[in-house]
Amino acid sequence: MKILIIVPAYNEEASIAGVIQDLQQHAPPATVLVVNDGSRDATSRIARERGASVLELPFNIGIGGAVQAGYLYAERNGYDIAIQFDGDGQHLAAEIDKLIPPLAGDKADLVIGSRFLLAGGYKAPFFRRLGIGIFSFVLSRILGVLVTDSTSGFRAANRRVIKFFAGNYPDDYPEVESLVLLHKKNMRMVEVPAAMRERTGGKSSITPMRSVYYMTKVLIAIFIDLIKRVR
Repeated sequence: MKILIIVPAYNEEASIAGVIQDLQQHAPPATVLVVNDGSRDATSRIARERGASVLELPFNIGIGGAVQAGYLYAERNGYDIAIQFDGDGQHLAAEIDKLIPPLAGDKADLVIGSRFLLAGGYKAPFFRRLGIGIFSFVLSRILGVLVTDSTSGFRAANRRVIKFFAGNYPDDYPEVESLVLLHKKNMRMVEVPAAMRERTGGKSSITPMRSVYYMTKVLIAIFIDLIKRVR
């Protein structure tokens, strides 16, 4: 299988070298594509020096646009599987092997690595944990399957999802909303346990004050997605 690892990155110079090294040492044979989302630091230079391919975006367009650019690259270059892998050092390359079997066995179209299926695993901050719980509750009822980690950015997609996401991907905080869009296209989603760690560089854009805004915006977007047509 031809595998692409999509690493969206915005000002991740503190962590990107370690992320690429981890992928080169522990991930299955794959192309590592760093999507540089208009970083103002040395993210792009470091990624190239460490041997990754780099897709340069002309300015910062946000996580949704960066990830979609990666999926468009995957579609145009004939990849069988695309894996989302954050540039902040939170994900573990050795866990990628858990994502691939459901795709290879045609048991799912999208596989999500869940932090919360491991006993005593990753502990998110309170406000983030609250938001994840609310989104998981809503998504579980919409999708008809249990969703435990609705905001996980550690995912593997088959060709069907690659093609869909190349043309349809939410712009802002897209992890939750993208699952609703896949559900409307009758695509199958499963979660697998995946260990994660605290980010190794930079800081999250989701502050406690932004959490309420984030939750409200995403919930509204979910219900809009349920009534709009999807190409």
